[in-house]
Amino acid sequence: MSERTREGRVAADPATTRTDLEGSTEVGSVFVSNYPAYSFWRADALPDFEQALDTPPRPGVPLGLYLHIPFCRKRCKFCYFRVYTDKNADQVERYSDALVQEQALYAKRAAIAGRAPNFVYFGGGTPSYISVKHLESLASRLQAIVPWDEAEEISFECEPGTLSKAKLEAIRGIGVTRLSLGVESFNDHVLELNGRAHATKEIYRVLPWLREVDFPQVNIDLIAGMVGETWESWRDSVQKAIDFGPETVTIYQMELPFNSRFSEQYLEGELEAPLADWNTKREWHAYAFDELAKAGYEVSSAYTMARGKEPCRFVYTNSLWQGADMMALGVSSFGHISGVHFQNTSQWDEYFEALGAGRLAATRAFVTSPDQQLTREMILQLKLGEIHAEYFRAKFGVDIRERFGGAFETLREQGMLELVNGTVKLTRDGLLRVDSLLPEFYAPEYQHARYT
Repeated sequence: MSERTREGRVAADPATTRTDLEGSTEVGSVFVSNYPAYSFWRADALPDFEQALDTPPRPGVPLGLYLHIPFCRKRCKFCYFRVYTDKNADQVERYSDALVQEQALYAKRAAIAGRAPNFVYFGGGTPSYISVKHLESLASRLQAIVPWDEAEEISFECEPGTLSKAKLEAIRGIGVTRLSLGVESFNDHVLELNGRAHATKEIYRVLPWLREVDFPQVNIDLIAGMVGETWESWRDSVQKAIDFGPETVTIYQMELPFNSRFSEQYLEGELEAPLADWNTKREWHAYAFDELAKAGYEVSSAYTMARGKEPCRFVYTNSLWQGADMMALGVSSFGHISGVHFQNTSQWDEYFEALGAGRLAATRAFVTSPDQQLTREMILQLKLGEIHAEYFRAKFGVDIRERFGGAFETLREQGMLELVNGTVKLTRDGLLRVDSLLPEFYAPEYQHARYT
């Protein structure tokens, strides 16, 4: 899991508001990755998705490609993504063939034909789970259909225990510029309690290979508040992340969405170790940001610290947060074409049946209005910590200070943000709890609704 792409969510999570995030961690969705919420996407909007695909693209809008690789060595106890731990090499190859077939179907449509992706994202699951043979074959066949040699960024998620030097060379060889390591913790006890497949020795085994292969950008993920975490273990993980020396460090606060083993245990009163409350997780998050700043890193978003003066802009999220189109390949993946959200089926057999019949595997969609597009971009870009009214005035013809004036003022009074001329800037407290602030900007019909 990395960057919270959320392609695998299939549970019906209730929305969580900021008032829920003041005490103990409860079961429910917290992280916001889209708007309106997935629970409002419907099968009856699929004709609109097809129409969007048959219409030439909007001028000047970049295109991205997301590939969901849903295979893992082991399912983490906090995981709620669509992943599989029981597929063999033949099934992986069959899935790779389906991704290529799906890409070919997209490439024929007016909205996609002739467009080169500005960014590519291999997410999961665990993309680094698949073999060098399967990876190189998949990449070469996809690029024969839609070349990505001029993409600004190609990002690839990895689990440390699945890597070898040969595999890292293959990953770099297909053009990957941003490698993201799902480290989560540098403490073996915490990793084991949370069901992670790797151990710390596998993290350190990778380090010399990374230096030899020389990726332009390496990211490390950490999760603040994993089951069994303590101040001592967290301080140690933060220092070890700094010592590891990645270009960026991304920090998430542990949540308990439905459809995970931990959520089941929590509801049954059988969680096997303490889980930090929200105040503690925010303290740990703030501590990590402070220590990274001392080491020369700067705030890049509410989650990410980037090494100063390095070109570490995360193209995938920044493009999506500014309304980019995105093809989405694979089981349960979601994308966006010309203002229409869509998501593929979450069922393995249904995915193959659709492609076998020569059609795309989308099972639900949502047509966004201009006002919904404005709200979506505004709340997602707020995760960067600062937004500018002029951007939205130029693109949407709307002054967000007037359109969302009530919500801005409420959050300003609560000390969550500052309004300075044409800039809206989150305070430190606002940055650390940004996802819980975003429902303040939702239209009434989307507040307090199921997220997925």
